[in-house]
Amino acid sequence: MERLPRDFYNRDTLTVARDLLGCVLAREYAGELLLGRITETEAYIGRCDKACHAYHYKRTRRTETLFARPGTAYLYLIYGMYTCLNLVTEPEGEPAAVLIRGLEPLAGAETMARLRFGRDLGELTAYQRKNFLNGPGKVCKAMSLDRTLDGHDLLTPPLYVLPRQGEIGAIRCGPRIGVDYAQEAKDFPWRFWIEV
Repeated sequence: MERLPRDFYNRDTLTVARDLLGCVLAREYAGELLLGRITETEAYIGRCDKACHAYHYKRTRRTETLFARPGTAYLYLIYGMYTCLNLVTEPEGEPAAVLIRGLEPLAGAETMARLRFGRDLGELTAYQRKNFLNGPGKVCKAMSLDRTLDGHDLLTPPLYVLPRQGEIGAIRCGPRIGVDYAQEAKDFPWRFWIEV
């Protein structure tokens, strides 16, 4: 399967955040291929964005991955318990990334349901089905993504992104979620999603 090349990520972060919509996140897990169409993203740009972990080029052990070459996975914990997946963008040394906020399951949904809820897909409640993969922590739990993949090269297994296939419908944008602390950056319209 053709994977997104490094040049795809080595561009303006807002452009990459939009262009990732409709692409497919692929995770090789326990001999199975889990696939999810990307439906929601958020952009983070360290040079000007107070919501970015590496705002003003702040380098720490946690943020070091944000300075890696484009096409690197940046995984971190929020609230000490939920993992978030970001895809590093722009040239190496420029801290920027796109957070994967939502997916639509395409393959491996049974395994994703067991990883996320500990039960088969057919046993999920209507509420669980509706909220299956609509949040960054939910995406990581369902795809078995944790900090051991921090720094992973997204051009290689077991985690990579496949190109968009076909039309995806209207793209919407608005403020990001959960960044009220970021002063003026909380209002940046840097969240993108596919209108359903």
